[in-house]
Amino acid sequence: MIEFVPDIPRWRQVADVVRRRIADGTYPPRTRVPSVVQLTSEFGVANATAHKVLRALREEGLTYTEPGLGSFVAEQSQKAGAAEDV
Repeated sequence: MIEFVPDIPRWRQVADVVRRRIADGTYPPRTRVPSVVQLTSEFGVANATAHKVLRALREEGLTYTEPGLGSFVAEQSQKAGAAEDV
């Protein structure tokens, strides 16, 4: 678990950790990112918080969801395209 900073929403802090893991290659493209259950267990957050983390990463274009399979790290080109849309 991480030590949470009081003034920053927990979902943002967890999303930052997952973002860093994607950036440093801990979670390479096309690999599964932690599920809601895994995020709640690792970070000690509520299910709703973990869902918000995964939704934020998907909306940023860093991940994509395959129904019934989970969330996966997006390809580099998908991430670049998402950044250009901003």
